[in-house]
Amino acid sequence: MPQHKSSVKRMRQEAKRRIHNRARRSAMRSLYKKVFKATTKEEAEPLVKQAVSYLDRMAAKGHIHKNNAANKKANITRYYNSL
Repeated sequence: MPQHKSSVKRMRQEAKRRIHNRARRSAMRSLYKKVFKATTKEEAEPLVKQAVSYLDRMAAKGHIHKNNAANKKANITRYYNSL
């Protein structure tokens, strides 16, 4: 256990951030998977827009690396174009 006041505070902050980040990552994965469950272009279009927008936000805020977001967006786009 931490010995200093600042270390105790840091642990509290890390716990909050961990929960927050886990929720964001989970939402990202859910949106990503929903796109691939779509069977028609009409069904997939709003999901693609939502997922790409969310991936951009996650990369901008540093939750995921920008190349990771770019790879995921490329996979989504490739799937959408194949429908």
